[in-house]
Amino acid sequence: MSEATRGARRRRRPPRDAQATMSLVAHLTELRNRIGKALLALLVATAVAFWWYEHGLGEFIRAPYCGLPEDLRYGGDDAGGCGLLITDVFGGVFIRLKVAFLAGAVLSGPFWLYQLWAFVTPGLKTNEKRYGIAFVAVSSTLFALGAVLAYVSLSAGLELLLSLAGDGVVIALTAQDYIGFVLSLLVAFGVSFEVPLIAVALNLAGVLSHEVLSRSRRWIFFLTIVFAAFVTPTQDPFTMLLMAGPMILLFELAIQVARFVDRRRARRDAAEHFHGLSDDEASPLDAHPSSLDEPVDRAPTSPRG
Repeated sequence: MSEATRGARRRRRPPRDAQATMSLVAHLTELRNRIGKALLALLVATAVAFWWYEHGLGEFIRAPYCGLPEDLRYGGDDAGGCGLLITDVFGGVFIRLKVAFLAGAVLSGPFWLYQLWAFVTPGLKTNEKRYGIAFVAVSSTLFALGAVLAYVSLSAGLELLLSLAGDGVVIALTAQDYIGFVLSLLVAFGVSFEVPLIAVALNLAGVLSHEVLSRSRRWIFFLTIVFAAFVTPTQDPFTMLLMAGPMILLFELAIQVARFVDRRRARRDAAEHFHGLSDDEASPLDAHPSSLDEPVDRAPTSPRG
């Protein structure tokens, strides 16, 4: 082979991935830069949410409380209105910052998730990247569904809990207690809807099989109810069952997904050569004669000296 041919082949080689050859210091520098960008996006989104609080966000959070009957909420100066009490000087500031931070984390979620994904992607294989994108998309959707379910059921849960106080009791919730309750309920429902997805991820990784999940179905459902009883901020049966019911359905869906994945994996393994043979068993040979016109692949032999 001439030098010109060798030089042309070297020029045709694709450039090496710079991410795969980075040193430890370079990786730490990139991690610092991406964390800085994510924090900057979170800061900007939090500032936007802080402004948004007086232009609809605060009213959106107070809407379940304001939708209660008049005898279950504090009306303030207006008998037909609704009000939340603040018992300390900095209470309003901390409440607004808490709501703005959580809303900012949700608003900037796509950006900081992209920064995390851009840092992890160079170390993944093609199929792992595909599974990772699907995992992020499904987990975000499940978290949103859980938060929406919590918000929709918030009025009914508040009415049930506050009505248990009985007659002769003046109900006046503080802003700290109410908003903390709402935020914790939204986060608890959102995170709880992510738990069945972990079972699917373990099954895709080959750690947890469908047989184990199916055999443990009763225990999974029982532990789901126990989990919902501990995670729900109110500890009441209504909220607990409202969380446990969808989780049980999602776990059943995860079991069926594991069944599909295991069957597909078994078919793929059965199609491979020498599948199911022990180490001391001879591999099967194809005894059918081949056509004379069909080319036969021969291994190259080294020239005899």
